[in-house]
Amino acid sequence: METKKIITIISLLVLGTTQAQTKTKTLFGDTAVTSYLPDITVVGKNSKSDYQQMPQIVGTNIYAGKKNALIVLDNVQGNVVTNNMRQVLAKVPGIHIWESDPSGIQIGIAARGLSPNRSWEFNVRQNGYDIAADPFGYPEAYYNPQLQAVQRIEIVRGQGALQYGPQFGGLVNYILRNGSDINKEIEIETQQTIGSNALFNSYNAIGGKKGKLNYYSFFDHRNGNGWRENSRYYTNAGFATVTYAFSRKFSVTAEIMRSNMHSQQPGGLTDAQIQENAQQSFRSRNWFDITWTTPALIANYQINENTRINTKLFGTIGDRNSVGFLQSITTKDSINPATLTYNNRVVNLDQYRNYGFESRIITNYRLGKMNNNLSAGIRLYTGTTTRQADGKGTTGTNYDVTVSDPYPRDIRFNSKNAAAFAETILRINDRLLVIPGVRYEWLEGSAAGRNGFTQSGAEIILQDITRSRSFLLGGIGAEYHFNKFTELYGNISQAYRPIQFANLQAPPTTDVVDPDLKDAKGYNIDLGYRGKLYNIIQFDLSLFYLQYNNRVGTITPTGTNYRLITNVGASTSKGFEGYVEFNPIKVFTRSANTDLIIFGSYAYTDARYSGNHKDANTKDKRVENAPETIFRGGITAGYKGLLLTAQLSYVGETFSDANNTVAASSNGNTGLIPSYSVTDLTATYKFSKQLNIKAGLNNVFDARYFTRRAGGYPGPGAMPADGRTFFVSVGFKL
Repeated sequence: METKKIITIISLLVLGTTQAQTKTKTLFGDTAVTSYLPDITVVGKNSKSDYQQMPQIVGTNIYAGKKNALIVLDNVQGNVVTNNMRQVLAKVPGIHIWESDPSGIQIGIAARGLSPNRSWEFNVRQNGYDIAADPFGYPEAYYNPQLQAVQRIEIVRGQGALQYGPQFGGLVNYILRNGSDINKEIEIETQQTIGSNALFNSYNAIGGKKGKLNYYSFFDHRNGNGWRENSRYYTNAGFATVTYAFSRKFSVTAEIMRSNMHSQQPGGLTDAQIQENAQQSFRSRNWFDITWTTPALIANYQINENTRINTKLFGTIGDRNSVGFLQSITTKDSINPATLTYNNRVVNLDQYRNYGFESRIITNYRLGKMNNNLSAGIRLYTGTTTRQADGKGTTGTNYDVTVSDPYPRDIRFNSKNAAAFAETILRINDRLLVIPGVRYEWLEGSAAGRNGFTQSGAEIILQDITRSRSFLLGGIGAEYHFNKFTELYGNISQAYRPIQFANLQAPPTTDVVDPDLKDAKGYNIDLGYRGKLYNIIQFDLSLFYLQYNNRVGTITPTGTNYRLITNVGASTSKGFEGYVEFNPIKVFTRSANTDLIIFGSYAYTDARYSGNHKDANTKDKRVENAPETIFRGGITAGYKGLLLTAQLSYVGETFSDANNTVAASSNGNTGLIPSYSVTDLTATYKFSKQLNIKAGLNNVFDARYFTRRAGGYPGPGAMPADGRTFFVSVGFKL
């Protein structure tokens, strides 16, 4: 098979370089830039800034030449308790965030004109392995880890597609705490938080190190009523990890996360209702429940000073259940006078059972007078999604997924994947690095089952659809170091987005799947300048270009009465992303007791449809959910143990549909999403290394705004973001 040939070639290439030279050439006489940093380590611990650039190599991964950012959670001055991403990712330019989940578990982020829907345009990972529902057929991140348990967040744009697979947006990797930085047998940590709308959060962890073993475990509970009516929630999450070092060269980590989120969904509103009272809700019987389990077994082996291997076995075992009254928000959910009960609700159940294997190797090799690095790997994956939808639920009000009749839709989706990649850092000289790479993908997606019933009660069997394909992706990046502090970087890399499960389940009575339906493909280009000046200014300024071909959509062909699921055209996103952080105090003093950090991140994005299907009319229109301007800026002032942070977020207006509809529809599903500004304040005081207190006021001026419109769940309608809220948190380590 072609897959086996590719894997064999890469394996031979890697093994042939394992006897490379020991030393790595230094840059301008400073510390070697290719030293291996472990996959889980306290990168950036000695800096007070929460924003860092990724090293050229971390673990077995190459980050040289790529647009990237590293967020160190210990240094974040914001509300990490409820995963408030506009504060956590404030310094990452261009991140567009959907804000409509008070629990913070379902994070929706995107960049460069892509959709933030549950972060599905990013490859979302935890400790380097997949945690989305299905990264190929259904890449929605229903689960995200509690940020109090996260040590750092790695974000890679563009060229990350070569190492991580299906995405246009890049990589988001949550690295959890694992106890490796604890230097005693047992350390206990607790963080207790209260806040507006009956918010209560209790985070409790224990970790330590003894001999060859280190461990870390936490339990997190959070509950609240939410800012809007009918938005109660609770979350429970537990995590345990144990690492045993059999020798200095070989270690094995076993870990497991289990999370449950249960929430009431207040539904959407019309624009008029938001103006009247954004906190109101007309849906009291809508509920959402998610249970997520992510086991993993990770092995690290240092073959010699030049070569190391990282291997992961992992799984995603998830259940997504919802029950509710899903009619337009203009239809009242009220007691039916004929039956004296509420109408039946709709029940939808999904089960995700995914298993994967990834193995990566990195090694040094000598070419001419320079030492270089090669990273290569293979991936095997299988996923099964079982979907039972449109079930006739109860007439009750509480969470109850009982159905009285068979589910009209009962479908089983399968996805399979085999991949191999190789990427290398070629050092032309002390200043210039070139980073070419290639990735081979084999994908197969299929769907089978029942897609409904006819009026006579006969089953409607889903169209027999299987898609199998293989292809190569290529890319190349470069870095030019003006000195050991600043560099010019650039890259161009192909990307893709596989056909989604939703495109394989067209109702045969109304929709038809185009037999020539293709995966979305395209490429990213980055060109930027980044670095530090005199340890006073940190910056990253870049231009980007994203071409997104074969976008999948639904149209009604001329002269027909059916909808066609097909490739509707292409879009082009281009613009600027910039981040600057300035510490003026360091100009006058080297005092460790005083801090003054001023930062700003800005992105301009021109995202437009550059081509369309003959039966569509989107050319030159702006891409939906793609604001032209996103700015976040702030100032942090500190003296000794006290830090005060003020932050402003501004997001420009955007359209909610590809037709660029300005006037809001009567049901709130379509129309312009207005621009908005939000101001946040945070204060932290550290009494000692063991005791701290943090408080925050979110949305200080109580702005009324919304970030998304939903045509279905969790709406329909416009989804208001939270108004003014506060929190107070006390933390202690022993």
